[in-house]
Order: sequence, then structure tokens, then C-alpha cells
Amino acid sequence: MTTTPTAGAPGDEFATMFAASGMPGLAAATEGTRGREPRRYLKLTGARVIDGTGAPPWGPVDLIVENGRIVALAKTGKAKLPEDTRAEDVLDIDCSGKFLTPGFIDCHAHIGAPFHAKNGPQPSADYIYKLWLGHGVTTVRETGCFNGLSWTLRQKAAAEEHRIDAPRIMAYAPFPATTDYVKSLHTPEQAAAWVDGVKAAGADGVKFFGAPPALMKAALEACARHELGSCCHHAQLAVGRMNPLQTASWGLSSTEHSYGIPETLLENQTLQAFPPDYDYGDEYLRFSAAGQTFMQAARPGSPKWEAVLGRFLEARHSFVPTFNVYDANRDLMRTRRADWHERFTDPTLWAYFQPQRGGHGAYWYRWSTTNEIEWRETFRLWMRFVNDYKNLGGRIAVGSDSGFMFQTYGFGYVRELELLQEAGFTPLEVLRSATACGAELLGIDQDTGTLEIGKRADILIHRSNPLNDFKLLYGTGTMRLNDATKSVDWERSLETVIKGGLLYDPAELLGDVEAMVAAARQEA
Repeated sequence: MTTTPTAGAPGDEFATMFAASGMPGLAAATEGTRGREPRRYLKLTGARVIDGTGAPPWGPVDLIVENGRIVALAKTGKAKLPEDTRAEDVLDIDCSGKFLTPGFIDCHAHIGAPFHAKNGPQPSADYIYKLWLGHGVTTVRETGCFNGLSWTLRQKAAAEEHRIDAPRIMAYAPFPATTDYVKSLHTPEQAAAWVDGVKAAGADGVKFFGAPPALMKAALEACARHELGSCCHHAQLAVGRMNPLQTASWGLSSTEHSYGIPETLLENQTLQAFPPDYDYGDEYLRFSAAGQTFMQAARPGSPKWEAVLGRFLEARHSFVPTFNVYDANRDLMRTRRADWHERFTDPTLWAYFQPQRGGHGAYWYRWSTTNEIEWRETFRLWMRFVNDYKNLGGRIAVGSDSGFMFQTYGFGYVRELELLQEAGFTPLEVLRSATACGAELLGIDQDTGTLEIGKRADILIHRSNPLNDFKLLYGTGTMRLNDATKSVDWERSLETVIKGGLLYDPAELLGDVEAMVAAARQEA
């Protein structure tokens, strides 16, 4: 079922634009078939816990859930049910030798994107949600609502009420004052009134792509009044007059990707030195030039570098790097041939990834060895910045931005965990960024993000310690030699996903996805 947004409704401007250009809408999820309702009490016994706070694993423990909330967490034998509890009211799961973590939070997610529709109908929301849940993602920040805020809010309500198999959804409305997409706001007063409108509609925050500074400042001030979150992709068309240091000082919650960060570090110039033939509308030039900006900036550890980190820290700013969605820039062949594409990447999504003129993030028609070398150096500098900021006490949250550049939903999230470890995070720091830090950024840390009494039961049960190897979180698993059979096994650690007390089997969810992909390929 697709939905046509109401023309002019605050937060639906992008969806209205895409619909007017003839792109089909996204099929909404309409039913939940996989979540298993536990009894009144759920008791997980004998587990080791990695609680998301940064504390090391401890246990064995028992954890008790009542009506979707954690009500007890203590050493095994010390977490007690009420004396009058009947046996038929308790679902007891033996977790001996297993590990519990909080559910993962994806702070930069899109429920599809209309760009893909150029190659046929978009993958359904059900496909995307099951990939997220099947990889342990129990909360997503929908950074843009390309399907329209009203559409996303309906899906959010359905997910919260367990009417569909989906993570919890935080709905951010895209700010319609961007040069290259939608520009329906022209004054600070209009910007503030628009924020008033999306707040009244039920938005959780606002996604910016850059805008005229006066409009963005007014909108961020309105976000602060309404206690709305905010995030920004500092697009090249806007960053020349408003970089992340400026927007952070106006109260922006988080900077997405790397755009704008190297511009804060420029020492011998005030703007990036673009190649003479640069055209932002040429996707190859856009992304190849983006791999050169950090190399024009101050060096790691220099006075300028340290001063910029200090200013971001003073503003209490957060970063959501989304390293994974740019991973193909430094090794296209590896990313194209990832283990999961054949079984789990929808054919329309796969077709969109292929080189095509004008396709956002489909710029591979000229990608070269030089481009990859430049992006490897960019990653080295960008990762150093992110790791340095974390070491100073700054918040780094995990976001995937999947659905672009050969990154498939769910799988891209796990890849992001690997890349944060490559950046210098310890595995325990990675897990904290994926849980507690994400919840803090989204303003839901009193409700989720850590395993603590009183919080929502967003819990993952792992067969083995995920800190040993994040590859074990991939839906395909990872290769391990079975010495007994002299063959290769594909081992996976994630056994059960609990979202708000509802139990999901990742194997069932991913089996549904695999069937969807097979059917779509057969139809194609």
C-alpha cells in the first residue's frame, strides 16, 4: 500500500516533489507476523551482560521483563519473581554461556529512497524493517522522511503498537530550504513557522541539508524551543557560508557524514579548492572531490586541529560518521562483491547501485585507482578526527545510511561497527556508541540504550561474545573452518532480538527477506 502525501503538509514537501516527478511511493508495512508475544514475565537466566554503559561483561545474571520493561537484573538466583507468580505466566529462556546486549540504534537511516524508483518499484518497507531487526537494530532515526512525515508517523505508530514487524522509529522531517531539492521557505519567519508545524504534526526532529544561514538559525532556535532533535548533512552547496562549527553553536544536535568537518580545519584557505571542471550536479565530480577535502585541511594533532575539536566539545556536539556508506570509495570491487548481495539485496536496489548518470551515489562510471587512494587517505584523517573526539569525551553515534553505494540495510550497520573499530575504538567503545550514545543523541536514554531496571526490553541474545568479532553479527554469518568435517561453516552470533518485550527470531526475519529477493528476481 502506498500513500500520497497531503500537498503542502509540513514535512511532506520532499515526498510531494518526488510524487510530482512520477516516482512511485514506498509500500508501507501493514502486518506483523514474526514477533512472538511472551507471557506476562520473560526471564533470561544464566547470561553474561554487556549493558551498553561501557562496563565490561559480567555475570552470570538473570534478567526479568514484565510487560515489555526490565524489572529485575541481578546475579543468577537473586532476581526474583513475585511469590504469587504462576508458572504459566513466565517464559524462561536459558542463556547459559550466552551474552545479552541492548538492542542496536541506527542514528542515520532511511526507509527507502525515491531515487531507487527510477529502476522500478522500491523495495517494500517490510523488506527494510526485517533486515534491520534481523541484524539487531531495534531503534532507527529516520533522517529525512523522503516518504513524507505523515507516512512515516503512521509507520512509527504501527511499529510502537507492534502491528508491524519493525524497529522503533524516530521520525525527522527534512527541512525544505535546500538549493538542489526543495526550496519552499524563504524567510526566517517561514522557517520557524515550519518547525512549529512539524512539531505539531508529531515529528521527533528535523533533518537539514544546509540552507541560507538566517533560515537555518531560525529553524534551529525553533527546534530548541520545541525540544526537537536536529541533524545536518552539510552539503557542499551550503557549507561555504555555514560550516558545522557555526551550526553547532546554534544548537545543531549532530553532524552527519564527513561533509563540513574538513572545512572547519582549513588553515591556508577558506574554501575547498575544487577542480576547475567541478559541477555539483555531476555525481562523479561531487564524490571524487569530497575525497580531497581532508587533505587540504590542518594535520592531526596541529593547534588548529586541537582547537576545532575543543570548540565542538564545548558545544556538546555529536557526530554520526556513516563511514560504511563511503566504504566502496576506497575499494569498489570488495564492496560490490560482498557475501550478502546475491541473497539479500533486492534487484531494484542492486540496479540502482550500478553506474548511471544522475543517479545519486551511482557514480562508478569513472571511478579510478587514484580516487580510491585519495579516499583511503580521507578515511585515515576522518577516522583520526572521530577517534580523537571520542577520546576527548565527545559523543559518536552509529548510523548506516544504507540503501546507497552498495550498502544493503542491516549489513551496512554491522559494517559501520567494524569501521569504528578500524578508526581506533575498542570493541566495548563501539558497542557503547551503538547503544547508549545513540539513545543519548536521540533523547531517549531514559527509556532505552542500556540494560537497566525500568527501561524498555530492547535486548539482544548472542550465542557468543559479540566483542570478539563483529563479523559474527552479519546476517550471512562469517566463515569458520569446521575441523571435524573439514568444511567451512558460516557462523552467526545473534540468536534472538527482543524489541519492547516482543521476541523475534533473526533467522526467520532474514528467511522472509531472502524469499522476497528470490521472488523479485523471478518476477524481473
